[in-house]
Amino acid sequence: MPHFFLTGKPGIGKTSLSLNVAQSVKESGYKLGGMVSGEVRENEVRIGFEIQDLKTGEKGWLAHKKLIRGPRLGKYFVNLGDLENIGVRAISDALDDQDIDLIVIDEIGPMELLSKVFIDVIMKVLDLNKPVLGTIHYKANHFLIDKIKSSENSKIILITIENRNLILQNLRDDILKMISLN
Repeated sequence: MPHFFLTGKPGIGKTSLSLNVAQSVKESGYKLGGMVSGEVRENEVRIGFEIQDLKTGEKGWLAHKKLIRGPRLGKYFVNLGDLENIGVRAISDALDDQDIDLIVIDEIGPMELLSKVFIDVIMKVLDLNKPVLGTIHYKANHFLIDKIKSSENSKIILITIENRNLILQNLRDDILKMISLN
């Protein structure tokens, strides 16, 4: 069963596109699981990244400028606790829950790849026969990214300014077709 992974330059709309596709799938009556992450801004300045469990709505910090511990990546400290307790748990729960029709993973990138537990759960996802919609950081260099890109089950979709508005309907239709066959 194909797993769809969106990639593209920062700010191109990978997360927005994946969330729009996921919402459309949900509105078609299907159940979602997994995790999403997004920027958090204060006075128009990015201060960190939030992580959310799609099924429960639970939120936490993936990374923040003002955290005082955790691995540092650029100007942010990565919160491995929330990543693993919320994000990894959300993905793991979606793997085990037979009622989940689509697993969403936003994003597989440098912050997330600092966690061995995250890497391990993604390895399990790659072997799964369940539809997956994920995003991959454009320049991330890691054996897991290489494995995703070289997998027969992975369909990598490069998002550009020219194609991002055209992809939504086709991707939604492809995923709905896969779910109905599953």
